[in-house]
Amino acid sequence: DVQLQASGGGLVQAGGSLRLSCAASGFSFDDYAIGWFRQAPGKEREGVSCISASGASTNYANAVKGRFTISRDNARNTVSLQMNSLLPEDTAVYYCAARGRRVCGGSYDSWGQGTQVTVSS
Repeated sequence: DVQLQASGGGLVQAGGSLRLSCAASGFSFDDYAIGWFRQAPGKEREGVSCISASGASTNYANAVKGRFTISRDNARNTVSLQMNSLLPEDTAVYYCAARGRRVCGGSYDSWGQGTQVTVSS
């Protein structure tokens, strides 16, 4: 059974930092690209970042470039999203998702439960 467990969300002031984690089980983690997505109130879900199976390639939404860093530890079956210089517009539920390919792309097969990030002004 494929499972993804996101954690690390919370309440932080603008300019602060949070580190989100995604723990994976039930599949060959190091064969899958992993993405982070978010959904804010009144907005559609959007892609935030993705990392390839090996960790060699990453991508970021324009809104978070230079502020967020995605990484993975395949030995521990985890992916992290380090979020710095947080802005109120980063407030959203953040989800991690696994893609059944080694490279990042447009479709994802399995989703975690999400973790709430709230940034106060």
